[in-house]
Amino acid sequence: MPTSHPFQLNEITHLVTLLKPKRVLEIGIGFGKYGMLLREYLEIWGEGDDYTKWTRTIDGIEIFEPYILPHHRSIYDQIFIGNAIDILPEIDNYDLILLIDVLEHFEMEDAKRLLALCKTKSEHIIISSPKDIGTQGAGYNNEFEAHRSQWTSISLKQELDSQLLFIPNRYSIIALYAPKAKLKRIKKALLTFGISSLIKKYAFWLYQLIERANLPFLPTKKP
Repeated sequence: MPTSHPFQLNEITHLVTLLKPKRVLEIGIGFGKYGMLLREYLEIWGEGDDYTKWTRTIDGIEIFEPYILPHHRSIYDQIFIGNAIDILPEIDNYDLILLIDVLEHFEMEDAKRLLALCKTKSEHIIISSPKDIGTQGAGYNNEFEAHRSQWTSISLKQELDSQLLFIPNRYSIIALYAPKAKLKRIKKALLTFGISSLIKKYAFWLYQLIERANLPFLPTKKP
């Protein structure tokens, strides 16, 4: 299907906002969901007040041309039609490559070739792949929708060395490939965000609990 499950959107979008890339390549754009999200959170969210002037380059590769609809042309600067393995050697480098639910659609050896090519085109790659690929076959008259290879954190490490940061997710393996110094900074930012989120989540609940107990050290409400 030209889509992916919604339960990894937060993790992937958060990583992109931390990386702040100027040039992005999405491989396997499908319906264009991530292109749209990147436009919003890299161009509009906290980035000024000019709604019509894009400052980032967001390109895409799609192997199945019938997926491309008019809205894709307004999201992506360029859309390359064909197999990413053939296209990558012919195009420029990028600050970030997205491989969101893509690897499993390649035979294992071809997927390894794709990863190797991505490493030559960007220092930063965000990868996601289902923890269980199931038995998905062709769909939407597209033979490339079939699942052909199962990826794990171990197999990713074998291809991408130790330059990986894995992001917890119930359904997918999500990993960021980046230089070690960048991984360290991203890991620290994620940890800080997680701690802050926990404090915000439980602080109000704790305040209400104490308030119900009528403890004397709480501030007195004004009438």
